[in-house]
Amino acid sequence: MSPRVVCLLLAGICFGAPGSALGQTSSANALDTKPIGKIVTAIGIVRVEHPAAIIVQANLPPGGQGEGKIGDLVYRGDKIETGPDGGLGITFVDGTSFNVSKNARMEVNEYVYDPNGHANSVFFKLVIGTFTFIAGAIAKTGDMKADTPVGTIGIRGTAPRVEILEDGSVKFSTLVEEK
Repeated sequence: MSPRVVCLLLAGICFGAPGSALGQTSSANALDTKPIGKIVTAIGIVRVEHPAAIIVQANLPPGGQGEGKIGDLVYRGDKIETGPDGGLGITFVDGTSFNVSKNARMEVNEYVYDPNGHANSVFFKLVIGTFTFIAGAIAKTGDMKADTPVGTIGIRGTAPRVEILEDGSVKFSTLVEEK
């Protein structure tokens, strides 16, 4: 009997019998199926691209990109974009609350969180638009960073507002959380 092969054509990855060349995946192309957050508000045009073509989202359209809606899960590596009438709120598993304005783009490049660990990390790439967020546990127990066109911001238990304009300039303001 030949081994069963399951293909996810959307991502171009096939899984076969353990130990076979077909069944082996490297960490570079392994699918990340553990959600790291959830969309809690969505208005207007909101697109969430899952580059890894998450298997658990069977209703994902061709290309791995779809209109985001309340309740949709967010994964490490996701690319998020809002249209001219769009807005989005995401709550991450560490308690970080993230709001994305209209005409914005961002990527969730890295997200590692263990509630009992101290090597937690998150790296958001903010491309354009306005972003406000309240840092969760990762900022207090690890390394939270946000990349912008002019530099990388280290977040340590604050509530920042980052505005990236079309000309590439960045405006940054922050409120310090009460302890």
